[in-house]
Amino acid sequence: MAKRGKKYTEAIKQVDKTKLYQVEEAIELVKKTSVAKFDATVEVAFRLGVDPRKADQNIRGAMVLPHGTGKTRTVLVIAKGEKAKEAEQAGADYVGDAEYIEKIQDGWFGFDVIVATPDMMPQLGRLGRILGPKGLMPNPKTGTVTMDVTKAVEEIKAGKVEYRVDKAGNVHVPIGKISFDSVKLLENLRAITETMVRLKPASAKGTYMKNVSVSSTMGPGVKLDTESIV
Repeated sequence: MAKRGKKYTEAIKQVDKTKLYQVEEAIELVKKTSVAKFDATVEVAFRLGVDPRKADQNIRGAMVLPHGTGKTRTVLVIAKGEKAKEAEQAGADYVGDAEYIEKIQDGWFGFDVIVATPDMMPQLGRLGRILGPKGLMPNPKTGTVTMDVTKAVEEIKAGKVEYRVDKAGNVHVPIGKISFDSVKLLENLRAITETMVRLKPASAKGTYMKNVSVSSTMGPGVKLDTESIV
């Protein structure tokens, strides 16, 4: 641990905490200050001037990043009949209905995302206490409750990310890996930022985009000049 601490201390010295960096410079700095021995995830954090307790300011959804996230996600589809066949053809890792609901109840979590057809939601809804806290419950807002299982599976495999504002008004979204070239990270960052700007609630008062920073897993955060992103 001490060794990693020293690396982090060296990395953080390269970041001026009082400065708002131009987006290109920030991406380069995040790549340079990555201290992980593995291919770390690069994440953007938005601090938004919203009140998530108000329904119209509870920002949530999903989008496909231009260059994906660099992570292959394991998809479970809860569906029957034709829809189950479609899911298999689309490349879902696991497809089924009651038997998978039972497996989850028994503690199985060998997947990253669940997609379900609307008719299966009453059965799946009973697992709310298990799936809810883990953020795994399918939701129409993120496109994971749908009849178009082919589109859902293909988008998730292509690098679809979900975003959701937390109680403090923060949204964290992965935008790729350290191994991505800067242009890909930049284009992913711009795409998610444009989405956040577009989703600004009409009732939000004051500064909307309060703070934006990028960081890598275990690396220091780099604050951005928001005007340089969009």
